[in-house]
Amino acid sequence: MTVAKIENCEVQSSLNRRMLFRAAGLAALAGLAACATVLPTGEGAGVSATAVGTLAGIRASAGLDPLVPDPQLEQAALQQSGYMARGGRMTHSTGWGKGFASRVKGNGIAGAAAENIAEGRFDQQKLFDIWMHSVGHRSNMLDPRFTRFGLAYVRDGRDSSLRYWSLVLGK
Repeated sequence: MTVAKIENCEVQSSLNRRMLFRAAGLAALAGLAACATVLPTGEGAGVSATAVGTLAGIRASAGLDPLVPDPQLEQAALQQSGYMARGGRMTHSTGWGKGFASRVKGNGIAGAAAENIAEGRFDQQKLFDIWMHSVGHRSNMLDPRFTRFGLAYVRDGRDSSLRYWSLVLGK
């Protein structure tokens, strides 16, 4: 009898461990699934609306039509800004083979697209000034193929005055 009780305890203990590991695995998967869905919410979302005038002025100076804010492009910008803030560095890649092209496709954005990124302790006006003095960034903002945009930032978790900015432009 004593032996049977010990074996029963071992079986019960093994089942408890398995259930614990399964529960932990399911919790981890649920957490990962939640991370995959980033909605354009939070402090750095919604800044597209405040950038309309600035971008309209930039494009008007080149004889181009203004860009229209787009929630889908803003979501892509917010995702990239969040990735950079979590990693503590500027990059167009989010790792695991997720470059700009794959992120755009993953967000359902079709056609030509471009991305400007920045990191710093500056406001939106200074941000556009910096981009206008950079040939590549300026070229993206003045590309006549683009009609829509999304702008977002995420603050660095270690230094709230540091922002990671992303501007995604599309057709």
